[in-house]
Amino acid sequence: MTYDLIIKNAKVLIPKQINLDLRSELKSESLDVAILNGKIAAIGSFASSQATRVIDATHLHLLPGIIDSQVHFREPGLTHKEDLESGTRAALLGGVTCIFEMPNTSPSTTNEDAFRFKLERARNRCHTHYAFFMGGSPENYAQLGQLEQLPHCSGVKVFMGSSTGTLLVEDDSHLEKILNHTKRRVIFHCEDEYRLRERKKIFADSKDPKDHPQWRDEESAFLATKRIVTLAKKTHHPIHILHVTTQQEMEFLANYKAFVSVEVLPQHLTLSAPECYERWGTLAQQNPPIRNQIHQHSLWKAITDNVVDVIGSDHAPHTAEEKSRGYPQTPSGMPGVQTILPIMLDHVNNGRLSLEKLTQMMTENVRDIFKMKNKGRIQVGMDADFTLVDMNKRVQITNQWIASKSKWTVFDGKWVTGWPTQVILKGQLTMSDDTIIIPHSGEGADFDIS
Repeated sequence: MTYDLIIKNAKVLIPKQINLDLRSELKSESLDVAILNGKIAAIGSFASSQATRVIDATHLHLLPGIIDSQVHFREPGLTHKEDLESGTRAALLGGVTCIFEMPNTSPSTTNEDAFRFKLERARNRCHTHYAFFMGGSPENYAQLGQLEQLPHCSGVKVFMGSSTGTLLVEDDSHLEKILNHTKRRVIFHCEDEYRLRERKKIFADSKDPKDHPQWRDEESAFLATKRIVTLAKKTHHPIHILHVTTQQEMEFLANYKAFVSVEVLPQHLTLSAPECYERWGTLAQQNPPIRNQIHQHSLWKAITDNVVDVIGSDHAPHTAEEKSRGYPQTPSGMPGVQTILPIMLDHVNNGRLSLEKLTQMMTENVRDIFKMKNKGRIQVGMDADFTLVDMNKRVQITNQWIASKSKWTVFDGKWVTGWPTQVILKGQLTMSDDTIIIPHSGEGADFDIS
């Protein structure tokens, strides 16, 4: 047999237990991977003559295609900040092969027409594979059971605090209705809107972004997390809690892993208050906030203790002009889809976690939690989506490298060790050495909605 492509001599991240539908821990083995018709056809040892094309991956690690399961690409309505083309271009350059995009666009993605509009805008423009979340709201909860089954829908997203338009769901009554009208895992931004509203008065006259984690304090996050876990337990519904930031939440969530999955972000693992606000000012402002090192240490402990399931970027860009308005008139959020993998590979090299663990949280676990089809694992029959990384390559992240329309990153000037060198989508080399080789090759990702 002649394969379309063989990736030779790579250190391949594969499951310890093959042929399981559920998530598996990963191991690294020196192997060749053969691709035919966009699928993984065989894993083993092959002669170069058996393929039309060969990539020699000596000294490189071959990961399943990295998935960023939380991005905000701002299209439609806010495309001066980002759009699907620029956002996925940044993702591909950062080694990401698939993104899940959020519903807080303008208008919000809360009905079938808005969802299909996004799909139409994505077609033949995205540089990575893609899926979109449907927004849950007090107005559409009764339709969510049908909406979550739309092709290329990654699930339902709910904002419990400080959202825009119709997406805010602050009361337990509507939260419970959303859980009762959906079958798939629902994801939540957990900040308690009632407490945020009261505390905003205290900091109304503040001009200092260091006050951001005081306004949106630990209790604001913990209250919301406790509320939604209680409702999920009551309704027997699986949930996914985004960007957890506090020690209290992690200690609490450790008791509910049977039905709660957990995400953390690189910026919360890397930056800490007050230093990040002293250096970066409002560029470091996001929701939930970057907190002090006590909380950061608890996030790392939660990764070690398997409380954390997923690493996402929460890529939420704003222009430098918008970020310069002065606190608290500045919007919260920062770019991250292009830097998520380099920052986390640097943490691997610094001994904070293993490459196997990181890869599991950005591929295998995402595949399992969201019931993805054909992605997130190197296994015969799966889509041939891969991220090749050089764990010894040392690079300085700069604003000039950032492909997002925002053109800035809080990691500007940071040296990292570990870098994505190539990306392969459906068996085609699409990015190599910081250059996009085949543009616009992304397709909609599919999910098991049975």
